[in-house]
Amino acid sequence: MQYEILSRPAASAAKLTLDAGESVTCEVGAMIAMSAGFTVETTSRKKGGGGGLIKGLKRILAGENLFLNHFTATAPNQTLIIGPGLLGDIIHHPMKGGTVVVQGSSWLASGIGIDIDATWQGLGKALFSGERMFWVKCSGSGDLFLNSFGAIYPVDVAGEYVVDTGHIVAFEDTLQFHIGKASKSLVGSFLGGEGLVCKFSGQGRLYCQTHNPPNFGKLLGPKLKPR
Repeated sequence: MQYEILSRPAASAAKLTLDAGESVTCEVGAMIAMSAGFTVETTSRKKGGGGGLIKGLKRILAGENLFLNHFTATAPNQTLIIGPGLLGDIIHHPMKGGTVVVQGSSWLASGIGIDIDATWQGLGKALFSGERMFWVKCSGSGDLFLNSFGAIYPVDVAGEYVVDTGHIVAFEDTLQFHIGKASKSLVGSFLGGEGLVCKFSGQGRLYCQTHNPPNFGKLLGPKLKPR
């Protein structure tokens, strides 16, 4: 499979080119356009594998859909264009084993060698980070495509790194994070507009987004006329 990211970073779409017999698994509703030589299978299971209803229900708790769409090319040089629901960026992360933990709604597509599951991040992290209690867990080898609200930027963490809550897209599971104050004083943290932050430690890759939907909603909501 070959790929090209179009219109980065404000309104990105991914153009995927597959040869005959190649498949890619996408988020339900991600397809924008495709050439005629594809078959599409919608199922709760991994392509050619297991998972079924239980993993599908876990994905719902993580903010994804119960079902997955599997696109398989039936002829050479077939193109599939996919994109996220919100305006933002798309990034390609090549996986060679290991696990990437993804915030809900940021998984867009992946190769069939990657298993899509969900993992528990804890009640405390969910309440204070602005994220869900369950996150998407991607394990295996192949192409992984992530999307964001705003631009995505990668950080190779070796030690510690601090991210404002709501700006995490994904991270390798060799990293851990806990919720803490932005400054030494809790009052000072909130008066400074930062409040609580996510403090990462370890060694691995982290993806962050420049904007986040909750803050955008707070700014946009008062400007909308009531229905």
